[in-house]
Amino acid sequence: MSSRPGSFAEVSLATPDTPLNSKHPLWLSTSETTTTPRDSFIYGTSCNSSPLLSSEQPASKSGEEITPSPDAKKGAAYVRPVLLFLSAVLVAVAVVLPVYFVVIKPQHHESDMTEGTSSSDPSSIGSNAGPTYGANGSTVTTSDGSTFTYINPFGGYWIDDPNDPFNDGARPNSWTPPLNESWVWGTNKVNGVNIGGLFVLEPFISPALFQRYPEAIDEWSLSTLMAADTSNGGLNQIEEHYKTFITEQDIAEIAGAGLNWIRLPIPFWAIEKWDFEPFLEQVCWPYILRVLQWARKYGLRVNLDLHTIPGSQNGFNHSGKYGKINFLNGVMGVANAQRALGYIRIIAEFISQPEWRNVVPVFGIMNEARVAVIGMDQMTSFYLQAHDMIRNITGYGEGNGPYIAIHDGFQGLSSWAGFLEGSDRIIMDSHPYFAFDGNSNTEPIATGSGLDAGGIWPTLACSRWATAMNASQTAFGVTFAGEFSNGFNDCGLYLNGVGNTQDVAPSCSLFLDSSQWNDTMKAGLQQFALASMDALQDWFFWTWKIDPSSNNTIASPLWSYQLGLQQGWMPTDPRMATGTCAALGVTAPQFDGVYQPYQTGGPGAGTINPVLVSSYGQYPPTSISGLTAGATQSLLPTYTSTSAIPTLPPPTFTPSPPSSVTIGNGWFDSSDTSLAATEVAGCTYPNAWDAVSVPIPTALCPPTTSASASAVVTSAPAVTTSS
Repeated sequence: MSSRPGSFAEVSLATPDTPLNSKHPLWLSTSETTTTPRDSFIYGTSCNSSPLLSSEQPASKSGEEITPSPDAKKGAAYVRPVLLFLSAVLVAVAVVLPVYFVVIKPQHHESDMTEGTSSSDPSSIGSNAGPTYGANGSTVTTSDGSTFTYINPFGGYWIDDPNDPFNDGARPNSWTPPLNESWVWGTNKVNGVNIGGLFVLEPFISPALFQRYPEAIDEWSLSTLMAADTSNGGLNQIEEHYKTFITEQDIAEIAGAGLNWIRLPIPFWAIEKWDFEPFLEQVCWPYILRVLQWARKYGLRVNLDLHTIPGSQNGFNHSGKYGKINFLNGVMGVANAQRALGYIRIIAEFISQPEWRNVVPVFGIMNEARVAVIGMDQMTSFYLQAHDMIRNITGYGEGNGPYIAIHDGFQGLSSWAGFLEGSDRIIMDSHPYFAFDGNSNTEPIATGSGLDAGGIWPTLACSRWATAMNASQTAFGVTFAGEFSNGFNDCGLYLNGVGNTQDVAPSCSLFLDSSQWNDTMKAGLQQFALASMDALQDWFFWTWKIDPSSNNTIASPLWSYQLGLQQGWMPTDPRMATGTCAALGVTAPQFDGVYQPYQTGGPGAGTINPVLVSSYGQYPPTSISGLTAGATQSLLPTYTSTSAIPTLPPPTFTPSPPSSVTIGNGWFDSSDTSLAATEVAGCTYPNAWDAVSVPIPTALCPPTTSASASAVVTSAPAVTTSS
């Protein structure tokens, strides 16, 4: 039997990093102001600056003038004074009205708004304190007493409300709706960034952690080695990483960079692990909540992505364990899928609560499943099962729970046309990369300036990606690029995995140290980034931050948005991307922004084409890959649903909000009472992470019934959680 904790340790979450000392009233602000860790493939078919300001610098005016192409400058001398005046007026209105209606008016009295100095100790905020807010130039004081200046030249503002820690009135910029207003797919555009490597460790993102343990190649082996190294803190070293890798200032800088979403990869061991798994169990959950609360504070929406799956869905090092695929593949494929569905269910229950649904509008239920190994029919059957399970929890239609994001499985977007027609709010997530396309990619990127910058790479991004992204929005529905980067080659320490010398070969030396880059190199990278953004339309850059290696050098600089802002090769305003492909002479049929009603939760959502239900509705799938010849699939090991549900606990706020504030209990649907999967007592199971092509059992265990029989149902869910 697998062991499970009796309860979660109490999660204490102070009102996130109480901000202080707004320098001026918000309404006076007028400035708009298989072998690789990231293994993805480019589709073979053709388809169509300065860093963030420091606290000493004045607010930039970069938000006032966006220049998609050199041609857009014609006539600017005649209209710029008028546009600047109108821009100032519009931005002032854009800031004043949302703050009034979502913050001031609900508080009834303007005097409730905190502008002055408060203690950095969150516990000192009295129960009668009003919300604290800030715009460009305001001072934020974090929970440890340190301060930073919030730099946001785009009209964004933060809100921190101790009387209502679920206040969703913040917005990251003037063109993005506040969290408590609707996001309209096809109209609003995702300009996002991944917070990679925080909760799912990757060697190239945190190289120093892996250099400390040279035999570690993934989080499984790193955790094993750390646990044995008690003299240096054991697994607590991973918690120290959670504490320090991403701070509140990182989230503030993301909003200040003109971005409006983050994609947050999380592991299943945020919920639990089983005895045979070495991961740090449950410890990351309060830190996940901390990031979600920071995102709320700065108005950033979150695409919460389940990045790891029991048994591994892709064999990559960021699935938890490098090696074989044991999800819906091999002897333990069905059993591992049982666990995966259980963890998807638990996360869906949590984020569907009203306290979280505005902050987490998208749930990526599985990152980069290798469809070529698992099978398209098998994945479709699983996704149909997951869709129905989630919608039975949330209800159907717009506003009922998150959008469900699934990855294209490296099959190409066109392979998913018409997928589960009539389903309720499924998003297609694609990860286009040149770095892993198998080509040498030695063509130069430092070639000139303006439209001549970037060599072949900007035009290639437009021609390879734009048509496919536009077509998918018609043929499938909502489509975004959940990952892309400036990595036009595969150079970067550990980018191809620990022990692979290709990514640090002499030909890569220039790309391992950005201090060597001249202005032409930076101009080429920025043009490549702008072209990629324009072609992809809705996107999340991978990733926000790369940690230094042991020699204090960021050795994968092509993959760091933050470093690109600081050193001048990432655009300081993502709207600069608009029109880049057209300026390069690359055009593609444009999606008109109108989805079929069911695709966005309108009429027909959840009424799946009965032909598709007939084809894929049987679960588990009728055929499983990775079995020995002649294997009898009905004898595959499965788990029994008889264990208490390890639900995710809500945060504990310090100070406590008024009793009128509902915190939630981590479980949205009280009628969802089926229990969790666990091993059948007395049965012997193969290694769940290494069971491809092992001999299949010769008899069922237990012999009387399959462990995948109907779940045990009680009058209320039995849970293991804190109060």
